[in-house]
Amino acid sequence: MKPFASIIALTASLFAGNAFAGLEAAFEASVVFASRNDAAIPGNSGTRISLVDDLSTSPAPAFRLRIGYRIADRHLISALYAPLQVNARGKVDRDVQFMGGTYPAGTDLLAVYRFNSYRLTYRFSIVRCDGLDVAAGFTGKIRDAETSLYGVEANRKTNIGFVPLVNIHVAWQPGRGAFGILFDADALAARQGRAEDILLAGTWAFHDALELRVGYRMVEGGADNDEVYSFAWLHYAVVGLALTL
Repeated sequence: MKPFASIIALTASLFAGNAFAGLEAAFEASVVFASRNDAAIPGNSGTRISLVDDLSTSPAPAFRLRIGYRIADRHLISALYAPLQVNARGKVDRDVQFMGGTYPAGTDLLAVYRFNSYRLTYRFSIVRCDGLDVAAGFTGKIRDAETSLYGVEANRKTNIGFVPLVNIHVAWQPGRGAFGILFDADALAARQGRAEDILLAGTWAFHDALELRVGYRMVEGGADNDEVYSFAWLHYAVVGLALTL
């Protein structure tokens, strides 16, 4: 982390005050734990299997990178890249039907859950003064998802789709001090499914252009239809750095 912070601090000193002013970037590293990850494919006839209860899901590393540009102080446009993959292993005490394949009871199984997210967000700061930033906007999300099952045979279910989300952002540094609180959320619920991505973190502005973030992120949601039944609830232990030029 120290070399990464040094590089960002050097970048900030080089570009501060020039045409790059308004640029914002954030890098986040985390460890992901799953409390729920249920799947059935097809959704109307496949065997419902829990990657958490029926199998054993190992904690997984993850990272995120967000780059944005602030216009006229109150408008922010940002792009996010957030890859994720968690693996589960074990045996199930019943036959599993998955994408037309049959996995007999007692078979050694490997399940792979991948959920890569690409997002473009616009938000407007309703309040931006005295160390408080309250903003709201919209996020367009492209999900690149996969649920795979390996055992006596291998079957992969992939899906790429667009999801509209509402973005809420609250950052508060009491008295414009070095320490603060950050809340950030992309979320929406509809008949087809739901998605929530919520961060709550403590912040420390240890440099004019750099902020350390430590906190908790929750990602929850899924879909229930004839093609796929999939619901996950993931918990992230988060540490990150944010750069503002």
